[in-house]
Amino acid sequence: MAVVVLALGSNLGARLENLRAAVAMLGEGRVDITARSSAWETAPLPADQPLFLNAVVCGETDTRPLELLRLAKAIEHRLGRRPGRRWGPRPIDIDLLFYGEERLDTDELTIPHPRIAERGFILAPLAEVWPGRLPVLGARAIDLLEGVGMEGMVRTGAAL
Repeated sequence: MAVVVLALGSNLGARLENLRAAVAMLGEGRVDITARSSAWETAPLPADQPLFLNAVVCGETDTRPLELLRLAKAIEHRLGRRPGRRWGPRPIDIDLLFYGEERLDTDELTIPHPRIAERGFILAPLAEVWPGRLPVLGARAIDLLEGVGMEGMVRTGAAL
C-alpha cells in the first residue's frame, strides 16, 4: 500500500458537495481516505472566474499512479468536468500531489506535483493533514506556505 496525497478544488456548482462527492468516490475507487482537511475558499487564478473551495486528502492505495490518475479523471467526468480552457472554472479538479516517496515525470503525470511549493491553496489545507516533512520535498507545508502567503484565502471550517 502506498500513502497518497490528493488536492481537490471546485469553483462551479455546489462546491462543497462537489468536494465531498469526489472524496466519497475516491473511497469507493480503492483509496482508503485516512485524513481530510477542511475546505478553504481561495481566490482563482486567473481571477476572471468564481472563488474556489480547495481541500487536501490523504489515503492509502494499492492502485499505481497512472491508474490513480485515470480514476481521478473518471471522477472529474462523473461530477461534470468537461474539457475547457486551461485553469478555467470547473466543478471539480483532482490532482495527485504525492505517491509515497515516488518520483515520476511523464507526459501524463508528474509526482510530486510540480507547483506545490508555489500554491497557497494547496499548502494551507496540506499543512492541516500533513504537519511533518513532506514526501520527496523534505520541507513542511507550513514553512513553504510562509514563503507564498495566504492572501485571498479563508479557512471555512467546513468538513469534508
